[in-house]
Amino acid sequence: MIKNYLEQLRIQRWDDHRYYHHSRINQSLHFVSALSFLFAYVWLFIDPVVSALVGWLISMTSRQAGHFFFEPHDYDHINQATHEYKEEIKVGYNLQRKVVLMAIWALSPLVLFVDPTLFGLFTPWASATDFMRQVAKIWLVIGGGGLLFRTVHLFFIRDVETGLVWMTKILTDPFHDLMLYRSAPLALMRGELMDPGLHLNPEHTLGLIGEPTLEEQHA
Repeated sequence: MIKNYLEQLRIQRWDDHRYYHHSRINQSLHFVSALSFLFAYVWLFIDPVVSALVGWLISMTSRQAGHFFFEPHDYDHINQATHEYKEEIKVGYNLQRKVVLMAIWALSPLVLFVDPTLFGLFTPWASATDFMRQVAKIWLVIGGGGLLFRTVHLFFIRDVETGLVWMTKILTDPFHDLMLYRSAPLALMRGELMDPGLHLNPEHTLGLIGEPTLEEQHA
């Protein structure tokens, strides 16, 4: 059972890398995101407010900027798949879901202008520092809620194991990305804008063998 769980985790990580991380800029931004997320993980036990601010303002923005602005959205010749197909079978948050999540995050501070107490949960903020600390608390809830929502959602549209594996992947991505993309900034400085994909094992590439990936199995 544990062996199968770890195998599914490996497959989700592999599919995420080969489908959505072709750009060296995107990979480099994920390296930055991983470093700042690890800082946020440590600070979660020291000051959760600081952790939330770093996690959203640095980690998430750098991470998602890589996907939205630098990752190719055209036909994927390495995996022989269209962008639309990859978005359709995405286990986690595809670009459309990310737009919704990031919009909720960006607009959430407005709630404190409408109701400074947030339905009685907060003492009305009296300074910019108070305001930012209360916003950070809201962002903590949005982050945890976004993770739990998609996990439970996967329970119903896929299965419980897929949801739990995805949640494990998301929580451990900073550690994995740090190792996986540590050489991306150097490659970028050498002028390599796209990962040539030479490391991709042909037997895992769409169209080369008949064995479906995890995402194809549940599509």
